[in-house]
Amino acid sequence: MKTRFALVDCNNFYASCERVFNPRLIGKPVVVLSNNDGCVIARSEEAKLLGIEMAAPAFKCEEKFRRHGVAVLSSNYSLYGDMSARVMITLRPMVSHMEVYSIDEAFLGLEAWQGDDWGREIRARVRQWTGIPVSVGIASTKTLAKLANRLAKKTPDRQGVFDLTATPDLDSILAKVPCGHIWGIGRRTAARLAPKGIHTALDLKKADMAWLRGELGVVGERVVRELSGISCLELDKAPEPQKGIATARSFGHPVESLEELEQALATFTARAAEKLRAGGQLAGHIQIYLEPSRPRPDQPQGYVAAHTSLPEPTCHTPALIAGASSLLRKIYRPGGVYRKVGVFLTELSQEGNAQLQLFDTPAASPASRRLDALVDQINRRYGSNTVRYGTMGFQQKWQMRQARKSPSFTTRWDELLVARA
Repeated sequence: MKTRFALVDCNNFYASCERVFNPRLIGKPVVVLSNNDGCVIARSEEAKLLGIEMAAPAFKCEEKFRRHGVAVLSSNYSLYGDMSARVMITLRPMVSHMEVYSIDEAFLGLEAWQGDDWGREIRARVRQWTGIPVSVGIASTKTLAKLANRLAKKTPDRQGVFDLTATPDLDSILAKVPCGHIWGIGRRTAARLAPKGIHTALDLKKADMAWLRGELGVVGERVVRELSGISCLELDKAPEPQKGIATARSFGHPVESLEELEQALATFTARAAEKLRAGGQLAGHIQIYLEPSRPRPDQPQGYVAAHTSLPEPTCHTPALIAGASSLLRKIYRPGGVYRKVGVFLTELSQEGNAQLQLFDTPAASPASRRLDALVDQINRRYGSNTVRYGTMGFQQKWQMRQARKSPSFTTRWDELLVARA
């Protein structure tokens, strides 16, 4: 039985998440801003029609926002992450194989009989169970499924589903698709191919394979084969373990004091440790960095970093915070003004496979592991940082600006919606 693929993509995901809990936004232009309310990172269809560009600085668009009544929101990552999990949980029972590709996309492995009707069933179930609208693209390869999903969004009469396997003349469709819209090609590569007369997906499909291999390497060759219906990319049913975990945020205002930097670094390190435990991993190496806000002549330009190997691999939060704090004190300079701090955990290994020390006391005793598990459990249930370590602080004035953030409707008890009859 020939394998087929579907790509399910949430439409305007961040804006759609906000609309689920605030129906007044439906039909109105909505934009979501990046960290510190800096740039536009998500737009509803109505906002796109107004000509609001991705990555546009928010301060440059304020007049347009006011003139057109645009709803402007700060990023609410806890809400978006939780809604993504709900979408994926909804999709998983409907297929035998699934690959979560990004926060708002998933590839599904299909049986031969699944087509348009099944795609509409997917859309209806996700919309009913989560409130999120999705588009479904079906094809014989993952690259073509990506293209089919794009066509599903751009072709209103398809009702959000496009099945390329049911198309009698695939080449006529490929002839209308610019080369830069193909997954794995992009604008820069398309600009390199244009002087050679390759402007569309059909041109790429018909190009000489030997020449393409020399120009684009094995990745380009794989794209061309996928456009021809030859599946080269299988579903990643068991994703590769992470090789590193990074956590960083820009501050809401420039920070000078060591105390505030330690609070921020401890908060980010605790979050990285939580991610480690969620993946059943341990870290053997830790690196931190500081980014000056206004470098002075006596300060290093750009990032200042420090790193060290840990005595033994661990995911125990206090041990990681202690290591990060020690590195911070080595690179901190009084009088400096900083706008960002971050932590990067590497040399990751699976729990149970790490090399232990013969004489040293283990960094993570059974009691420590129980403590970490209990803290994670409480924070998952009652909201991030409900239980925290003292070094993380409580005022946290350094937190990034989120003046327009919606409540954490699904992850904090004190921010749940209240229905009044």
